Amino acid sequence: MWRARRSRDRRTVICIACGDSVLREDAREYDKEGDRWSRRDKEFEYLCTDCDDEICHQPRDGLESLILSIESDGLSREEFLNRYADAISADATGADGLDEMDTLDDADPSDDTTERFDRDR
Repeated sequence: MWRARRSRDRRTVICIACGDSVLREDAREYDKEGDRWSRRDKEFEYLCTDCDDEICHQPRDGLESLILSIESDGLSREEFLNRYADAISADATGADGLDEMDTLDDADPSDDTTERFDRDR
């Protein structure tokens, strides 16, 4: 008789956020390429459930290219974060000069998209 798969995989993995060692079955798998279904020739990273619950689960399209465009040798952490914040705020500001939050303030309260944005924050 076959044993349950859960009882076979007793290896531990390291959480990339906090460094704790957790059982693989209790960890959340993270694929920095964003395609966890293509498993061939990949090494996955893991998050413990506490760290996974704390992160934002929003799409990260374009994040890697944005970071690479900001990075430069000798850049301090503070300089990098300032450049990142500037790039994000420039991206969030539309052509009319209003940012996304300004446009949400004027939204019809009965509009279900307002609720969707509140939930996604």
